[in-house]
Amino acid sequence: MATTRLSDIIDVTVFRDLPPVNGPEKTAFFDSGVVTRNALLDELAGSAGKVAELPFWKDLDGSVEVNYSSDDPSSTATPQKVVQGEQVARKAFVNQGWQAADLASELALGARAIDQVRNRTDRYFERQWQRRLIATTNGIIADNVANDGGDMVVDVAADAIANQDAGTLFNRDAFVEATNTLGDRYDELSAIAVHSAVYAQMVKNDDIDFIPDSEGNLVIPTYLGLRVIVDDGMNVEAGSTDGFKYTSVLFGAGAFGYGVGNPEVPVEIERYADQGDGGGIETLWVRNTWILHPFGFKATGTPSGVSFTQAELANADNIDRVIERKNIPLAFLITN
Repeated sequence: MATTRLSDIIDVTVFRDLPPVNGPEKTAFFDSGVVTRNALLDELAGSAGKVAELPFWKDLDGSVEVNYSSDDPSSTATPQKVVQGEQVARKAFVNQGWQAADLASELALGARAIDQVRNRTDRYFERQWQRRLIATTNGIIADNVANDGGDMVVDVAADAIANQDAGTLFNRDAFVEATNTLGDRYDELSAIAVHSAVYAQMVKNDDIDFIPDSEGNLVIPTYLGLRVIVDDGMNVEAGSTDGFKYTSVLFGAGAFGYGVGNPEVPVEIERYADQGDGGGIETLWVRNTWILHPFGFKATGTPSGVSFTQAELANADNIDRVIERKNIPLAFLITN
């Protein structure tokens, strides 16, 4: 009986042209407006080099009082200056491969094999993309606590279970304090990402409302007007004695920018004729180039390889805020 191989059921050209099944654009982060893809970041992701520089003009200093006119010709006014800053984003060159053996025979049955493969690979990269986003938020909070006095963070969590109470669990008062770290720009927040354990507490508090999706179904959870994104990849830390501390992230629209580059060979099937004792083994390789960058920050430090790993993204030394706090559409709430 002839063996069905990946090269028999996957046309690489067709595979590349298929629309994404579960790409990042279909995540709750995109749906909520937290992450926005734009042509500039696509262009930068597709250009040469490992980093992308994003210069910007800083806002005019509103704390400087106006000049007061007079009729004295000897008295002159000194104009203020416009200052430019720079955001620096580091590209992520990522890939993964899947070998053929059992996979080929499984995918040869049922639905169209090429669609099934695309579904699985896209779902894998969607999860990796979300993990990189969450790791970056962990790096931001670490940098903020270490270098900016924690002005984006409200921490009400207790280290020991014995000290936990309604005030250390997720609650409205703590939430309001977190939104207030943005000052008078608190109303620019549009979503909150939480661990499922925190979401359960929000439900117990009877604070979750549901709004219709585009098809009129009541499936989108909201909390005080903010869309709720539930992801068990959100940061959880053990207390110093027992219990756990959960980090929830409040996002404003456009908190992250996203761009997609063009790997030289995005998809290919590699064959090893000598493997499997000469029976042959095939591997499907899928490659992506991403820019996933938080607004108002620059990437610092040097990765161990070409791209930052998830652990490196979460390191305070590898990211730094470059604009004032009120202009950053992010806040953090740590609770039990």
